[in-house]
Amino acid sequence: MTQISQQTRRTTALDGPSDPWQGCDEATRADAEAVAARLPVTGRLGVAYSGGVDSATLLAVAVRALGPDRVVALMGVSPSLAADEADLARAIAAEAGARLVEFPTHEGDNPLYRANGADRCFHCKDELFTRIGDDVASAEGLTHVAYGENADDARRIDRPGSRAATEHEVLRPLADAGLTKGRVRALARALGVRSADKPAAPCLASRIPHGQEVTPQKLQQVEAAERALRAVGIADSRVRHHGDIARIEVAPTDLATLVADGVREEVVRAIKAAGFGYVTLDLVGLQSGAFTLQVLTRRG
Repeated sequence: MTQISQQTRRTTALDGPSDPWQGCDEATRADAEAVAARLPVTGRLGVAYSGGVDSATLLAVAVRALGPDRVVALMGVSPSLAADEADLARAIAAEAGARLVEFPTHEGDNPLYRANGADRCFHCKDELFTRIGDDVASAEGLTHVAYGENADDARRIDRPGSRAATEHEVLRPLADAGLTKGRVRALARALGVRSADKPAAPCLASRIPHGQEVTPQKLQQVEAAERALRAVGIADSRVRHHGDIARIEVAPTDLATLVADGVREEVVRAIKAAGFGYVTLDLVGLQSGAFTLQVLTRRG
C-alpha cells in the first residue's frame, strides 16, 4: 500500500456538514481528531479488523471521518480466530456502519508459522497483509490499509507483527497519534464502540508455547476450553496448551468463582472433553505475552 505523506494527511475531522465527534469531551475529541488527521484524504481505506477495541475504534473513527463509502473493514479468517470473536466482530462492524469483507488467511500453510518461534506473529501478520494486497485491495479499490496498533503496543518488544506492517507499508493511525490503550478505550466509550471495555483477545495460537507446533487441533482445544470458562462467567482467561495439560490463567478476582463447588467440576469436565488429560490452575494469574516475553528476555 502507498504510504501517506504529511502533506496529504487530513488536518481536521470537522470538514463535513456535521460534527462527527458530537458528545465527546475535550480530551476524547482531541484524540479523535488526531487519529482522523492521520487518515488518507483521498481514496479508499481498508482497516485490518478483528473486533478488538483497537481495530474497532480505528474503524469507528475512519467511518465517521471519511464516510462509510470510503472505508472497508477487512477480517482475515483462519483456525486461530475463535468463532465467538468472529461473531462479535461482525456485530461491531455493523454497528459502526462499515461494510465487512471476510477472507481466508493461510498462515497455517507456512512452516515458519507452524514452528511457533518468537516471531510467529510476524508470519501471521505477513500473511494477513499479503492476502489483503494480493486478493482484496484491487477488488475493493483500496488505496491504503491501516491497522490498530496503539502507542503502548508500539513500545513493546513482543510485537513482531509490527515489522510486517512496516514491510507492507500499513498505516498505524492510533500509534502515530500517540493514543495509549487507555486513551483508545476512552475514545471507544465516547463513540459507543461495544468492545470499549472488552478484555484483550490475542489469537488462539498465543496459548501454545514457542517451539511447540501450532496445529488446528490444538487451536480447537484451546477455543473449546476458553469457551467453557466464559460459560461459567469468566470473561477473561487464557488456557495454555502444554500437550496433555491445560494450564488456566484467570484474574485473581476470578479465582473464587472458578474453584466454587459445581463450577470447578463443570470446567474440568468441559476442558477434558476438549481433549486435555489434566486441568491445572496457574496461581500467578493472567499473563499477557507470557511465552514471547519469556523467550525474548532469555535472549537478552
